[in-house]
Amino acid sequence: MAKNGTTDNVSKEESVPAITFEQAMEKLETIVARLESGDVPLETAIELFQEGMSLSKLCGQKLEQVERRIEMLVEGDAGLQRKPFAAVKEEA
Repeated sequence: MAKNGTTDNVSKEESVPAITFEQAMEKLETIVARLESGDVPLETAIELFQEGMSLSKLCGQKLEQVERRIEMLVEGDAGLQRKPFAAVKEEA
């Protein structure tokens, strides 16, 4: 217990430093492999699933951030023009 009488329940997200996209994908692949093995107790499988969903969401958010930052050069009638990646992707 903490000095103020409450437990030190710090969520995993608050206690773990931010991880890179690559680290999140690696952890996600490990979780998927463990779940696919079928040799995981139900409670552990639920925890792994929840962690995997959080990692999946994190990866999606990181990809969206990168997508917004990427610009593509698109050749048009007026020559090369800069367009946001998302706009080019939607036109394709």
